[in-house]
Amino acid sequence: MSPRLSGAARTAVALGLLSLFSACAQNTTYAKLDPARQSMALLEVSQKQARGQRVWCVPYARNLSGVEIRGNAKTWWGKAHNTYERGTEPDVGAVISFRATNGMPLGHVAVVSDIVTDREIIVNHANWHRNKVSLKMGVKDVSKHNDWTLVRVESLPGQYGKFYPVNGFIYPNVDG
Repeated sequence: MSPRLSGAARTAVALGLLSLFSACAQNTTYAKLDPARQSMALLEVSQKQARGQRVWCVPYARNLSGVEIRGNAKTWWGKAHNTYERGTEPDVGAVISFRATNGMPLGHVAVVSDIVTDREIIVNHANWHRNKVSLKMGVKDVSKHNDWTLVRVESLPGQYGKFYPVNGFIYPNVDG
C-alpha cells in the first residue's frame, strides 16, 4: 500500500516536478515536447501513485503528446485514422504505437522525445516497467526494411530486450 502524501507534500512534489521539467525543457532533447505538457503528465502520474492507483501508458502518452485518443493502446492506430496523420518516420512529439502481442495484449504507446539516428529514437512512456514512468529509454528499429515495423526497447541502460511489432507513428495535430 502506498503512503498517503499530505497536501503540502503533494504541492512540494508538484513544484519539484515543474522546476525539473522546466529545466529539462531548455535541453535540446526536449526541443519539440511542450514543457507544460511534460509537467502535467508527470504531475498526474505522481498524484495517481500517491493515491495507490495504477499508472498506464495511454493517459500518460495522451497528456504528453496531445494526441487525444481514448481506449486501449492497441486501438490507437485505427482510431487515429482520419483524425491524425500516421506514418513510418519518427518525429519528436509523435506517439509510437506498438501492436498487441501475447505478452502485451493491450498494446502499448510511447512518446518520441529525441531522434538519435534514422534507426534509433528515445521515448518517454509509462508502465513499460510496471506502474512507473520511464524517461529517455532507447528504441531501435530492427525491421528488415528499415520501416519501424519491428523494434527493440531498452529494458536497462544499454540493454535491449525482445522484439516488438509496431504499427507506426501518430503525429499530434499542429495548430496554425
